Order: sequence, then C-alpha cells, then structure tokens
Amino acid sequence: MSVEVINFGCRLNLAEGEAIRARLKDQVDLIVVNSCAVTSEAERQARQAIRRAAKRRPEARIIVTGCAAETNAALFSAMPEVSEILGNRAKRGHSNAPAVSGVGHARAFVEIQNGCDHSCTFCIIPQGRGESRSIPAGAVIEAVQAAVDRGQQEIILTGVDLTSYGSDLPGRPTLGSLVERVLRHVPALPRIRLSSLDSIEIDPQLEDIIVNEPRVMPHVHLSLQSGDDMILKRMKRRHTRAQAVALVDRLKRRRPDIAIGADIIAGFPTEDESMFENSLRLLDDCDIVFGHIFPFSPRPGTAAARMPQIDRKSVKDRAVRLRVASAERKSRWLESLVGTTQKVLFELDGQTGHAPNFADVGLDQSLSGGNMRGTMIETLITSSDGQKLSGIPA
Repeated sequence: MSVEVINFGCRLNLAEGEAIRARLKDQVDLIVVNSCAVTSEAERQARQAIRRAAKRRPEARIIVTGCAAETNAALFSAMPEVSEILGNRAKRGHSNAPAVSGVGHARAFVEIQNGCDHSCTFCIIPQGRGESRSIPAGAVIEAVQAAVDRGQQEIILTGVDLTSYGSDLPGRPTLGSLVERVLRHVPALPRIRLSSLDSIEIDPQLEDIIVNEPRVMPHVHLSLQSGDDMILKRMKRRHTRAQAVALVDRLKRRRPDIAIGADIIAGFPTEDESMFENSLRLLDDCDIVFGHIFPFSPRPGTAAARMPQIDRKSVKDRAVRLRVASAERKSRWLESLVGTTQKVLFELDGQTGHAPNFADVGLDQSLSGGNMRGTMIETLITSSDGQKLSGIPA
C-alpha cells in the first residue's frame, strides 16, 4: 500500500500536500489529488491527472481535495474514478500547526496564513479557502526552528494573503511583527524570504525589516495585477498605480539591490489598448524583473466573469507582449549581475541554487569541479543565458 499526493497550484497547496502525505504514512492505498481553482486550465489538468492515475493504479482509491474541490465539487464527484471529495478544511483536520513543504530540500516553505477576506472580482480563491486565518507566532517559530535543526538554511513564509497575517489573532499582530519575532527567536536561521505580498498592506515595520535586515532576502514579489487605475478599480484592488510605484521607489532607494517580482493579468474585461499599455509600462516603472504574467481567465461565480469580455485572441496577444517585455527586462538584469559575487544557496542536487535576489544560479561544471550539495557559498557569476546565471565558487 502507498499514498500518492498529486499537487496543483500554489506553494501553500504543495505544503498541505506534503502534510497529508506525512500524516497518512502509506497506511492506505490512496491517491490524493490536491486541486487548484485559479483557472479553468488548472481544473482541466486535475481531471486529466485523475484519469491517468486511475489507469495507472486502478486498485487505489482517489480522493480529490483543494480549492477546486470546494468551488466545483460537482465536476469531480461526477467522475467515476473519484471515491471521495474533501474540502480544504477537511484535508488538514483541526491542526493548528503550519503546513511545511520542502523537508528534503535546502529550503522550506512554512505556512503562516490561509484564506482571504477580500473580494477581488477575478478571484475564486476566497470561495475555496474561506476567511483569513493566521497561524499563531509560537507555532510558526517552532516550525522554523525545526527546519533549521534539519539543516535547512532558507525559510519562505507563505500563505494565501500573506500581508493580512494577524488580523484575526489576539492583539492583531502584523506580518512585520511576526518576521521580527522569527528572526529574534531563531538566531541560527541564515535566510528568510516572503512569498507574494499585497503592496498596500506592507506595514511600516515590515518595510523597515525588508530594507534593513540582512537575513531577509532582497527580493519582493508583489500582487499588482494591473498598471491601470480604472482596471484596478474594476478588479476591486485596494491600491493605485501611483502607490505601487511609490512603494517600489522607496524599497529601491533604501535597498538598491532588491529585486522586484509581480503578478500581472493581461486582458481583464473592459481593458482597452491604452489601459494595457499602462500595465506594459509598469514593468519599467516598478523595475519588475520577475514578471508572472497571466492571461485573464473568467471563473464562473466571480464578478469579472459577468463583465464585458475581451476576445480571447486579444487576451492571448497581450499576455505574449507582456511576457516578451518581461523576459527582456529579466535578461538585461541577469546580464548586469555577471562579474558580481552572490551568496548562493545550492539545492540538494548540488548544481542549482538561488542568489539572495532570487536569481537562479547554476554551477559552471567546466570550471568548478565540485558538488555544492545543500551548501551556501560565495559564487562568482561568470555568465547568463538570459534566464539563469552560471558561476563558480569565489
């Protein structure tokens, strides 16, 4: 008997999937499909995985969980291959401990928050995850300490709406206060990184920590979604274009080496060419070097799905233009890092790792002649192929 977990979607889903696998410990002959509901394509991939799994292991029970199991349970329950549907809350039971992924890797992802209280018009996730819920700081610190004790050297704090952390806890602590406590109580932790942040919710304490604390990596990924104020309003986002640009200006002024990533949606309903151009210019205005570009995908049950839609060809074309521009910016940025020295944490394959600014770095085997398995070393960057860097021990 064995337990197999097939994960889709976000890092939090991955962490929860690993928690499921650890809890069941091959006690049953089971396949768990941990679904995602962000796009229709994510649901299609989950259904495809279910059919393939049933053919590969016809004797195993198949359970579907995750966000799509919450938002579209009927779709999966109608599949003859599926034995049971479990919602997101059921897959974790009543545990207050954070889900952790990457236990066998150099980096660990630690859940600090789940759910979302906002109502962005394009997003189905609040229906799948429920209201915002925070993990108490003590449990987070214990999970981080356990990862450090295992020899892991970087922790990534993750959640659905990370910057809403603490609003449901006694005293309403902020994400900034949590990061400060983790750094203070786990002094042996070398590196901490944050997953996606809502720019308007970055509290002053968190901003100060990001720009001043050397153990907090100089890399911020922002949930921006658009560079046009009218589209942001129709998305029910809570920031303006000017506020996003001002935040990045402050961060870059106070910590010039910080790398900016951002989510941007192409082809949101009612977006005209001038509105799209505002998003295109946002890449430069916010110095975005890690652009996560998504073509708009209408999700049934969301307000945006009822808005006047743009034809699919235009949506796809705009996504391509954003991706090309984003890739060009990233390539120029990586080229600017050639000749610098970066402290790279190599994964357990000993060949690939991440610089503090999150640039992917591969070991130049022709020059290095060593295996850097799970180590963090100063690395001289020797070249770039436009997508990742190569280097040798400095």
